[in-house]
Amino acid sequence: MATTELSYTVKGMTCNSCKLNVTEEVEQVQGVSEIEVEIETGRLTVRGEGVSDDAVKAAVGEAGYEVVVS
Repeated sequence: MATTELSYTVKGMTCNSCKLNVTEEVEQVQGVSEIEVEIETGRLTVRGEGVSDDAVKAAVGEAGYEVVVS
């Protein structure tokens, strides 16, 4: 299976603690191998094999943040 890259804009992240919370939840999603979080832009990039878009969005929600649909 090929590695895929999914990108999101996350609303409400303002500090390193926010970044850590999102990272800890998203890294539990099956198939995730790499996570990048940019606090300044709210950008979340997830790489992995067979990663579920819905599972990533749910993990962001579990961390207490919201994925903004553009």
